[in-house]
Amino acid sequence: MAVSAPTSTSSDVAVSSTPAVASTDNSTVTADRFLKLLVAQMKNQDPLNPMDNAQVTSQMAQINTVTGIDKLNATVAGLSAQFMQMQAMQGATLVGHDVIVAGNKLDIDAATATGQGGFELQIPADAVKVEFLSPSGAVVQTLNLGAQGAGMHSFDWPAGTATDSSGLTFRVTATAGGVAIASTALMRDRVDAVTTNGNSFNLELEKSGSTPYASVKALN
Repeated sequence: MAVSAPTSTSSDVAVSSTPAVASTDNSTVTADRFLKLLVAQMKNQDPLNPMDNAQVTSQMAQINTVTGIDKLNATVAGLSAQFMQMQAMQGATLVGHDVIVAGNKLDIDAATATGQGGFELQIPADAVKVEFLSPSGAVVQTLNLGAQGAGMHSFDWPAGTATDSSGLTFRVTATAGGVAIASTALMRDRVDAVTTNGNSFNLELEKSGSTPYASVKALN
């Protein structure tokens, strides 16, 4: 099960500027209210105790800062929307292709009657064992892979007459110094569609259903 690291996507897509316009209008209204209050305050100030110039300058700087932050937030929101749309457009090229995600469903190559899967280790292991399970959960066969380094690994299992992978799963057990260590089972899945929901970009996978793109371990 050859794997390659997924790549990020980015480009420019025209999107509605309505949120930015609304934010700009709100900032303008806020600044206008502030200036009116400041002018009224100056008109009604005590002539014997006028406002300090430094205080006025400080207030002006504060309103400018708030206005600038509002504009920056609007710009960032617009860029985020553009990025999500571009991800979806480029992600559409993945439809019909395979990706590697967390999961334990065994993939059977009917042409070679070979079961394929994988796993990921955070640290090196002295011994790794893969157990192949029937639909009822019974262990069909065990594959001892010995010592394995940290990272992603794949395996092939001669499945014999088992050409239907619908109910076959596998379980990975890894130990280091006789102590069990964490391992993540990996499987191949087919991309049927891509969807976006707010700031979320998801792949609709044949076996796993809706899966965040960030959860994809590799492209296959």
